[in-house]
Amino acid sequence: MYPGMNMIRCSIMRGGTSKGIFLMAHDLPSDRDQQDKVILQIFGTPDIRQIDGLGGGDLLTSKCAIIGPPSRPDADVDYTFAQVALDEASVNRKGNCGNIAAAVGPFAIHHGLVPVTEPVTTVRIHLTNSNNIVTAEIPVSEGEAVVDGELHIDGVPGFGARITLDWKDGQGAFTGKMLPTGNLSDVIEARGRNYRVSIFDVGNPLVFIQAAELNLTGLETPKMLEANKEVMDLLEEIRGKAAEKIGMVKHWQSSVQESGYVPFIALVSPPASYQTFDGKHVDGQDVDIVSRLLFMQQVHKSYPVTSTVTLAIAAKLPGTVVSPVVRPETKQNLDIRIGHPAGIIPAESIVDIEKDSIIVRKAAMYRTARLIMDGYVYVRQSQLGRV
Repeated sequence: MYPGMNMIRCSIMRGGTSKGIFLMAHDLPSDRDQQDKVILQIFGTPDIRQIDGLGGGDLLTSKCAIIGPPSRPDADVDYTFAQVALDEASVNRKGNCGNIAAAVGPFAIHHGLVPVTEPVTTVRIHLTNSNNIVTAEIPVSEGEAVVDGELHIDGVPGFGARITLDWKDGQGAFTGKMLPTGNLSDVIEARGRNYRVSIFDVGNPLVFIQAAELNLTGLETPKMLEANKEVMDLLEEIRGKAAEKIGMVKHWQSSVQESGYVPFIALVSPPASYQTFDGKHVDGQDVDIVSRLLFMQQVHKSYPVTSTVTLAIAAKLPGTVVSPVVRPETKQNLDIRIGHPAGIIPAESIVDIEKDSIIVRKAAMYRTARLIMDGYVYVRQSQLGRV
């Protein structure tokens, strides 16, 4: 024991294109305020570099997964996601992270939280933030999740074993309905203009808008978009008004403070060739749609898992703002290939329309994940108060 500090078990895991600190629920204070103080110290927040903690100074590496025994009979483990801010003392649980969810199964297997079967172990993960189940299929060998494989995902170097995540139970995660307004598209007024959007809720609420509506190509890099303050402010206003429309905030002006994480907002545009943010070429023939997504008032450097499956569903529904810009033949296929700032991400969806009802039979995509570190993190008692 180190004088003046508490020792807490933790693991660092990469899930998809994100990296997170994994903690066991029973190792944390039960009081939410005290728990947040511990998490903020673990990450080194508030500090844009997170120099005094384990955070990586980037929103995609400042993610926390709290794992515990299942609180639902149809689940194997509970997973609570927290997005930890960088420059303010904020721990946001108002959303899910599908990339980090890809690492929950391997973590549960490694720590003996679920029975293991080879060659594939199925883990039913209870997303406590939204009270939904995501089903993960993890390849296993010798009692542990397989790391090496043949799947490459853009945004992550090398190759890994394929983990399948099915999100079909994620419909209405935070609003109770896949289409929170009941419409395939809605009109939102901002800055004296009307903008057509589609609002979905699968895993996380998400607002789609065509890039052309904002006089953008949709091929812009994150830096290019973030440098355009007028567009960023307009997108935040549209996002805030969508959040108000679906009941996530009372007044759109407070959306950053009250619901800064969700809904996400995504630009969609037709397939085209472009350069990734790190200089790679993406051929327009290799994608079926191009998209750029904003979360936490920044442009995502790749694409969230929940948004990937949501887009795959929206692409197959005539009447959404997504459907007109998708490669036409894609609407009949199982797969869709989404071009994002770091490359391409595929997803699968099976959507049927029966008697005016939309039935999602499959909403799946693939990720890789691996354990990076197991050990202990030290937090200073002087900054925690009573724990």
